[in-house]
Amino acid sequence: MIDRVHEQVMAQYGEQLRVRVCGICVQDDKILMIKHQGVVENAAFWCPPGGGLQFGENAAEGIKREFLEETHTEISIENFMFVSEFIDAPLHAIELFFRVNLEKGNVKKGTDPELEEQIIQEVKWMSFEEIKAKPVREVHRVFSFCNSLEELLNTKGMI
Repeated sequence: MIDRVHEQVMAQYGEQLRVRVCGICVQDDKILMIKHQGVVENAAFWCPPGGGLQFGENAAEGIKREFLEETHTEISIENFMFVSEFIDAPLHAIELFFRVNLEKGNVKKGTDPELEEQIIQEVKWMSFEEIKAKPVREVHRVFSFCNSLEELLNTKGMI
């Protein structure tokens, strides 16, 4: 099953440049994270909620839609944080990271409507230390550029 999901992810997103929006949402010093299966072959992949922009959709609309789809919550955008370029062939994405706040709803596992088989396995509030304890390949690369929650929240520019 995992191999089939990985193949589906690569067929949908591989060998093309995607523009993604991602939201850093913090409550009680924990970051809201999504566990995906199939993005990294034979491993889980943890990252903040987010996904690809749709044609004609602005970044604010996109991040709000992604949070609703993936976590069943409504958010507000606090501020733009930084840009990250994710390259792990055959995947390539330019990612716009925003600091966001939960406004409405209780966090629960949602879906990725672009894929037949769901890759979202879990939605979890995680401390920075929990995230850093995961194998590097199983966590979004943005966490390798900082050593604390405060450092992440103060990241600016291009990473």
